[in-house]
Amino acid sequence: MDYKNKIISVDQALKLIKSNDVIVSGMVAAEPRAIFSRLHELDQSVKNVTVTNCLPMLDAEFFTKKENAKRFNVDSWFYSAALRKGHDNGNVHFIPNHLHLSAIRRFDYLHTNIYMGNATPPDEHGFVSLSLSNVYEKRAIEDADLVILEINPKLPRTFGDLELHVSEIDYMVEVDYDIPELPDGEITEKDEKIGNFIAEFINDGDCLQLGIGGIPNAVANALIHKRDLGVHTEMLTTGFMKLFKAGAISNKYKNNHRGKMVCCFALGTKELYDFIDNNTGVQILDGAYVNDPYVIGKNDNQVSVNSTIEIDLTGQCCSESIGSRQFSGTGGQSDTAVGAQNSKNGRSFIALYSTAMVRNKATGEREEVSKIVAQLKPGAAVSLSRNDVQFVVTEYGVANLRGKNIQERVDALIAIAHPKFRQELLDQAIKIGIYVPKGE
Repeated sequence: MDYKNKIISVDQALKLIKSNDVIVSGMVAAEPRAIFSRLHELDQSVKNVTVTNCLPMLDAEFFTKKENAKRFNVDSWFYSAALRKGHDNGNVHFIPNHLHLSAIRRFDYLHTNIYMGNATPPDEHGFVSLSLSNVYEKRAIEDADLVILEINPKLPRTFGDLELHVSEIDYMVEVDYDIPELPDGEITEKDEKIGNFIAEFINDGDCLQLGIGGIPNAVANALIHKRDLGVHTEMLTTGFMKLFKAGAISNKYKNNHRGKMVCCFALGTKELYDFIDNNTGVQILDGAYVNDPYVIGKNDNQVSVNSTIEIDLTGQCCSESIGSRQFSGTGGQSDTAVGAQNSKNGRSFIALYSTAMVRNKATGEREEVSKIVAQLKPGAAVSLSRNDVQFVVTEYGVANLRGKNIQERVDALIAIAHPKFRQELLDQAIKIGIYVPKGE
């Protein structure tokens, strides 16, 4: 099919945006970088443009520069460093969500005028691949009045249900920028200890979901000698690729999508992108399906590993805010934690360092504080209910909260806190009445 008549320039794409338009952007590496890097150049007569995004990687001027705050609104399902920077301008706002319901609930509330993302060049049959994300992108395209895609030959062609025929695309902008990568971070001694603790609970043939960061990377490293692991995960990372190449992943015992690695987006190194290019063993499917706790639970022996910012002594996890200040997002934490526990013989882990270094507002000095706390900070978001927490892991060990009463949870969590904070935590628990010593 001849699609050349649909090709436009960035300048022409910008002229298609009108006042009061609602734009939905592709997630992370699916972001339309060429257009968004110039979105602030819109004619001054164009006002009140709303962009809905998720974990954007581009430091775009339309939301980071204060002078653009009156013209652009940004509503996001997950904050990145760039959005945290723009938040104080007053036009960046968080949308509370469970990731598998994010698109459904958002599009019920607010119609999409324009979808903007990126895709591979069309194949000989006229189909492009949305490549690296289908968390909500295909649903946004179906909701949108106008679809504009940046066509980038450097994107890997991936499979699942993220293929799109050129007849469904209104305009295409040809680009050739490098695809954003997530480098392998350095694994610390704490990461390694936590990774090894979790690996002891993972058996050959288990099905995995791993989150983002040093701890999940350490878990992947610790699983290198396992065999016949499966993958049903929100995010496909470089760690999964390494496990597959090491012979640890076969997907042969999965109940659902046997023989395939299933995810709803991929982010990692160029080596990962090369691995998933034209790889039918990787299926990038609709996020409303992949992250549905019911669907996750269809695989026996599903294991979920996520991290948190702080956890209180009853098991409440704040994984997205520092006090009331939004830091990241709920993402799929609740989806995957609950899904794993829906699974026959499933296990769910929340991992964190026992302490963090934070700046004391009074002295200006950095000091060590416990990340296991008697009570969450005022205004903190509860990302994962204490009702849905199973294993909690720090570098000091593993606490299984399943079935335990509050007082037992206090004991279990203090046992894996940093030793220098254990007595203080117990004193605080007694003071606030969640722990009552017998006979007192």
